[in-house]
Amino acid sequence: MDLLLAPFRYEFFSRAILVGMMAGLLCGIMGVYITTRRMSYIAHGLSHAILGGAVLSYVLGLNFYIGSGIWGFAAALLIQYLTGRKIYSDAAIGIVTTASFALGVAVISSYRKFSQNFEAALFGNVLGVSPNDLWVVTGVTIVLLSLVFLFYRPLLFWCFDREVAQVHGVPVFAMDTLFALMLATLLVATLNVLGVTLIISAVVIPASVARLMSDRFGYLMIISGILGTAISFVGIYLSYYLDIASGASVVLLSTAIFACVLLTKNLQGRYKRRLPLVSTKHLP
Repeated sequence: MDLLLAPFRYEFFSRAILVGMMAGLLCGIMGVYITTRRMSYIAHGLSHAILGGAVLSYVLGLNFYIGSGIWGFAAALLIQYLTGRKIYSDAAIGIVTTASFALGVAVISSYRKFSQNFEAALFGNVLGVSPNDLWVVTGVTIVLLSLVFLFYRPLLFWCFDREVAQVHGVPVFAMDTLFALMLATLLVATLNVLGVTLIISAVVIPASVARLMSDRFGYLMIISGILGTAISFVGIYLSYYLDIASGASVVLLSTAIFACVLLTKNLQGRYKRRLPLVSTKHLP
C-alpha cells in the first residue's frame, strides 16, 4: 500500500493529479461538441494560434494567462469575423492560426532566452504546475461547466443543425461566438498542462471513445467527461512509475483505450452478423 501511495507524498504530484483531472474533464466534455460539429481542426489550429500570444507574453513580461487569453480570444473572434465575410471556415482558421503560429516562431528564432516554463506551452509539464495554475484551472472549470449547464439546449441545437436551431429561435451567431470563446478559454487554461502538441488528443480521443459506446448526446458528455478524468488520473499516476513525460503517458493511454474499444465493437459486430436467424414459424 505504501508503494501505491508513494507518489502522493509529494505536493507537486497531488497538485498535478488535480489539475490533470480537471483538464481531462473539461477536454472530455468540450470534445463532444467539437467532434460532433467536426471542429477538430479549429481546436488544433487555435491551440497553435495561442502559441503566438504565449511567446509575446513571455517577451513582454506579461502574465501567461492574461497575454495568451487576450490573444486566444482575439484569434477566435477574428476567425468568426472572417467566416461571416464569405470566407470558408477552414480557410479562415488556416489564415489566422498559421499567421499567429508563424509570429511565435519568428519571435522564438530571434529571442533565444526562453525558460523551461515556456517549453511547457509546447510540450506540457503537468508535474510542474504551480499553485497559481491550480487556481486558474479550477476557476476555468467552474465557469465552463456552468456555461455548458446554462446553455445546454441552445448548444445542443447549434451542435447538430444550425438551420433547425435558427428556426427554433437559437441565436446561431451568438452560439458560434460563445463556443469559440469557451474553446479559447479551455486551450489557454490547459496549455501549460498538456502543451500545444498533445492537447488536441485530450479533446478528441475521449469523445471519440464515448461515441463508440453511445449515441445519446447527454450520455456522450457524461462518458467522455468521466473518461477524460479517469485517463488523466491513471496516465499521470503511471508516468511516475514508468518515468516518462506525463502528457505523453496520458495520450498513449487514451489511444490504447480507444483502440481496445474500437476492436471490441468490431468483434461484437462480426459476432452479431454470424448469429443464425431463428425461425419462429414452428414455435408454440
